[in-house]
Amino acid sequence: MNLELAKKIADAILYEGFILYPYRASAIKNRQRFNFGVLLPGTWAEHQQSGDTGRLQTECLIEGEFPRIEVRIRFLQLVSREVGRRHSDASSNEVPTPPADPKDLRYESVPELEVDGEIHQGWEEAIEREIVASDLKLVELVTNPCTVRWTRAAHHSSETLLCADGQVAGAIVRRQRPIEAVVTIGAERLAEHLWRIRVEVANVTMLAPDTLRPEAQLSALTSAHVLLAAQAGQFVSLLEPPDPFAPFVAGCQNRGVWPVLVGDESERDLMLASPIVLYDYPQVAPESDGDYFDGTEMDEMLALRVMTLTDDEKRAMRGLDRRAREILERTEALSQSNLMHLHGTVRELKEVPES
Repeated sequence: MNLELAKKIADAILYEGFILYPYRASAIKNRQRFNFGVLLPGTWAEHQQSGDTGRLQTECLIEGEFPRIEVRIRFLQLVSREVGRRHSDASSNEVPTPPADPKDLRYESVPELEVDGEIHQGWEEAIEREIVASDLKLVELVTNPCTVRWTRAAHHSSETLLCADGQVAGAIVRRQRPIEAVVTIGAERLAEHLWRIRVEVANVTMLAPDTLRPEAQLSALTSAHVLLAAQAGQFVSLLEPPDPFAPFVAGCQNRGVWPVLVGDESERDLMLASPIVLYDYPQVAPESDGDYFDGTEMDEMLALRVMTLTDDEKRAMRGLDRRAREILERTEALSQSNLMHLHGTVRELKEVPES
């Protein structure tokens, strides 16, 4: 079982679209967040009637006499990061005690604040979350589905921004909204040594119907996907099933995600239910030296674009997010041979028949 390889693919899904070129908060594409696999609070999403959803469902097949599975639901929780500038009439050395109220009258909320040449910007950070259900016996799930309830309470914290001379310039306030999710895992015996697994994930966070979308997204399961690992059993490909399994595959119902085999191609013990359409055994191109968070672009193109940013644009990118800063540092460190490596490789040539 190559769980690390599977997680590498899952992590690419987790951060797809998290931050896009030109990697600045002021860019229009980064002002309105868009990710795949967003499970918003269910009752709120139903009230909006906008096509949003608060749940996903995946079904897949597994062979084995008495198989066991481990289920991991992975997603991002967005964290609001607000920047406040100290009012001129506030004491220059008055340090707020965390957790600070973002409406603190000593501070004025601003899109960005420069302190000693470093830019601090309002943004949505992310925390990786995982809900795990281990060692589940399918024979028991048939009559007794497993239910896991996961909750995170609201949380505030603050960070004081000091100038080099020790005076208070402002503050950063991070705010997490509460999230509550329910995971239900069941199984059905379809034939001798053949089972169907069902995993349902529902965002049951209570939210007022008039809550604005940016606030609702802070209570969402963002980039949600499901990673399943089998013991004493093997998953069946839903894309290319053996003929005897085709009728059972047709009966699998997937909503919001689609399961594909991941890991080593010689094994069938890992399945990834992804909100992005993938093929069995997807791989990150070996030419890629790191994430650019935009799978629709080529690493070479994005690297060249980052290199052409002005010094002010790079400074804004560096101050936005740790992941944006890592992109910039990695790109600036690329050698000429690294760039040529990003250019790609021809892996297969096909002979064109003569007409």
